[in-house]
Amino acid sequence: MSDEDPRQVHPQPPFPEQAQNLPGLESRMQPAPDFGEDSYVGSGKLDGRAAIVTGGDSGIGRAVAVAFAREGADVAISYLNEDEDAETTRRVVEEAGRRAIMMGGDIGDEAHCREVVDAAVQTFGRLDVLVNNAAVQVLRETLEETPSDEIERTFRTNILSMFWLCKASLPHMSAGATIVNSTSIQAFDPSPTLLTYATTKAAIANFTRSLAKQVIDRGIRVNAVAPGPVWTPLITASFDPEAAAGFGEDNPMGRPAQPAEIAPAYVFLASDDSRFVVGETIAVTGGRIVT
Repeated sequence: MSDEDPRQVHPQPPFPEQAQNLPGLESRMQPAPDFGEDSYVGSGKLDGRAAIVTGGDSGIGRAVAVAFAREGADVAISYLNEDEDAETTRRVVEEAGRRAIMMGGDIGDEAHCREVVDAAVQTFGRLDVLVNNAAVQVLRETLEETPSDEIERTFRTNILSMFWLCKASLPHMSAGATIVNSTSIQAFDPSPTLLTYATTKAAIANFTRSLAKQVIDRGIRVNAVAPGPVWTPLITASFDPEAAAGFGEDNPMGRPAQPAEIAPAYVFLASDDSRFVVGETIAVTGGRIVT
């Protein structure tokens, strides 16, 4: 049993002040997020399975892709345009002895969602796990100053893409397949400056429960993970430098999670360990209580 204080395992804020343009690159973050490359050890929980992970280039998505590969799954890495980060994810997946494909493009476009699914099925010959993780957020002080096209883009990326990806994936899924969606603590305890993002995350929580009821008779399970603050490129690309430097310091743990600390929840929901878990949301928040 480890005697380490979990609050001290990873770097604590303040971090160096930094800023990026959306969507941001993990390779430019200081400190670099821990995505499990040096720590995650698999045990065959996903042997022989094939998965799609959206937002798989960095952050939680990268950590999930790496964990899945080390559990025995082939992984399709869906991402927007962050080729440099996606290549790192591909490398680590392949070093685990699994196949990987990179699918750049906008999941806010339904046709591209179909292309991602088709490519995964053609490459791997099957589809067992879909992780809907990609998201965009922009901080705004008021609704009045929020551009309408930004609202639409956030909904298309964060929630409409889930409809399209699930719709394209379900015909290829058999009993035992799983869908894991990324919602957020923002769905239950929203920040006023994240109105649009938080609203989509609340929609995802409802989408998860509704779809779970719809496909349970087919033996397909749908669940979600609700992370609290996590150190990912989305933070340095959407917060101002001072806010990014202090990100997570008001959390009970005194710091944000690292992506590697979130990935095991996705492994649990994707694997047979959770065979009796349906329509649930697992909160991984570092002590922030959500209801």
